[in-house]
Amino acid sequence: MLTLGVDDLERSLAFYRDGLGLPTQGIVGQEFEYGSVAFFQLQDNLLLALWPRSSLARDSGLPVQPASATEFSLAHNVNSKAEVDELVEQVSRAGAHIVKAAADTFYGGYAAYFQDPDGHLWEVAWNPELVVD
Repeated sequence: MLTLGVDDLERSLAFYRDGLGLPTQGIVGQEFEYGSVAFFQLQDNLLLALWPRSSLARDSGLPVQPASATEFSLAHNVNSKAEVDELVEQVSRAGAHIVKAAADTFYGGYAAYFQDPDGHLWEVAWNPELVVD
């Protein structure tokens, strides 16, 4: 499971559900003071969880830290240049900040970068050597 700390769970749920089209049952755990979370099925045995930063900080015992987009990035690989363009347009309409427009890459692919509403950095990429199911 990948867990992202978010500032506004409702906003982030809408972005990942509507912007990236990821399947979800919505926010669960609302009956617990620090339990509200949204899960998205990525693959068998792989989930993306969105959890409020304050809940993640409380659970880990660490104070809330300043966000940094360059600590790590997530990637969404697709099967064509056209799919890169389509997904970038889709996330843009959903509120993503396009950091780097889609362009040819040094490895012969095609990629773009965007930030989700909480500043998490994503790459959308097509690699001619990688087939995505």
